[in-house]
Amino acid sequence: MSKNIKLVAMLGLLAAAAACAREQQVEEFVVVEPISQEPVYTGKYK
Repeated sequence: MSKNIKLVAMLGLLAAAAACAREQQVEEFVVVEPISQEPVYTGKYK
């Protein structure tokens, strides 16, 4: 019985380690949008 408990515990730890390692492989990216220029005041009656 003791061997069965150890085997189940080892499999659980292995599954947890595999789940944690899989999360780190996710790539994140940021979309950079161009900044628009503000309109320049030139005067209405120039």
